[in-house]
Amino acid sequence: MNPLHSMTRAAWEWLAPRPAAPEGPQKVLNATRGTVLATQLTKAHTGVTRRKGLLGRECFLPGEGLWIAPCESVHTFFMRFPIDLVYLDRKLKVKKVRHSVGAWRVSACFSAKSVLELPAGTVRETLTEQGDVLQIGPPPSNWSPERG
Repeated sequence: MNPLHSMTRAAWEWLAPRPAAPEGPQKVLNATRGTVLATQLTKAHTGVTRRKGLLGRECFLPGEGLWIAPCESVHTFFMRFPIDLVYLDRKLKVKKVRHSVGAWRVSACFSAKSVLELPAGTVRETLTEQGDVLQIGPPPSNWSPERG
């Protein structure tokens, strides 16, 4: 394949529209391991919601999560609790994980396109690792938080 064609194709793939994120409450499933990372995922896909993130919150309950996109780095300035970070590429493949990131820290993964912020301990409990593939979407209609 000619180099110009390769570069054009790569640019097109990078610029190609992505499917819109589903609306309403979302569930995050680690498809590789069959574990659930979050049952109440909130999206932060606008400039305002990405800047605010979790700032001002007192706690992060088990099952909650924040999906920030686009995003390749986060800070925990002024945070009141530690969080787990899962960096994802466009296909929701895990590029990097960080465990229990405390206040006043900065973390980045420049190959990531989005990041999940989760309650501290979630990544260890779900055995999520680099290379795993996640699925994000609405829970099935017969699903309840008690059953996972």
